[in-house]
Amino acid sequence: MLKTRLKREGSQLTTDCSQLKMQAADGKFYITDAANTEQLLRLIQSIPSPKAEPFKLWLAQVGCERIEETEDPELCFDRAMETYMAKGYTKEWINQRLKSIEVRKELTDEWEKRGVKKGMDFAVLTDIITKAWSGKSVKQYKKHKDLERKPSRPHDQSGIGFKHAGSGNHP
Repeated sequence: MLKTRLKREGSQLTTDCSQLKMQAADGKFYITDAANTEQLLRLIQSIPSPKAEPFKLWLAQVGCERIEETEDPELCFDRAMETYMAKGYTKEWINQRLKSIEVRKELTDEWEKRGVKKGMDFAVLTDIITKAWSGKSVKQYKKHKDLERKPSRPHDQSGIGFKHAGSGNHP
């Protein structure tokens, strides 16, 4: 019903959503509407239901926080610390993580000054550095530490941030 209403209103969401074959509970594959995170959040905004209101309030809160962080970037660090603490990381681990982000930024800034291109060039250099200190390639090290590749932030497409799949108390 929502899809029909959105089409009638001329919403771009209905044309942006893809259809993929997905497995249902019965084990069969059916063509299903699929959307990325941004599209899903836009869809939630368009739902005229009291049940969607908590999500809309959350979206407004997150949007407000993002605007505040644009005005005062230090808030990003405060919120990162709060998030890591809520996930059970120690203060020592959090401080080390924030320092490693700072060092990585300094390093990548230097690479850019010297003409290194983001993407594959950064990946090659990261692999060389990882081998130098760990004796393993990035891929081998991630497997060894049971790490999954995941950007630290939605806008970080470098794939350098890692999420630990274990207890969360170890770097």
